Amino acid sequence: MFNKILLATDGSEHSIRAAEKAIALASTQREAQLDIIYVIDIKQSKDDVLKHWGSEPTDKRKNKLMLIEQKAKHAEVPFNTIFLHGEPGPTIVDFANKNAYDALVIGSRGLNAFQEMVLGSVSHKVAKRAKCPVMIVK
Repeated sequence: MFNKILLATDGSEHSIRAAEKAIALASTQREAQLDIIYVIDIKQSKDDVLKHWGSEPTDKRKNKLMLIEQKAKHAEVPFNTIFLHGEPGPTIVDFANKNAYDALVIGSRGLNAFQEMVLGSVSHKVAKRAKCPVMIVK
């Protein structure tokens, strides 16, 4: 039923719970493939470079995903990790729609509280615009 699953994550608590649901969903299917995407927000990326000059901000991003990847390995769910650049909501929707996923799993809240207050959450934008079923995990 859901063989091609997309997990959108930012390393927050909600996205880790979303990862657990996505992994559980994928583990019920024999042929399931889980794609884990992390969108590097261009605005945030610029701030990271200025704040952490000389260090490697990509290591920080990889560390956020390490727990999720370990959970998928432990459950023996095949997965790919994909880093994208752009504004999180539209980038996730564009990627999901272009790659015809059976389901998209995302946390209800992320790391960007300011954007949620002013513009609405990324998960809300994704749920409105994605062409596949969307599971929003609290």
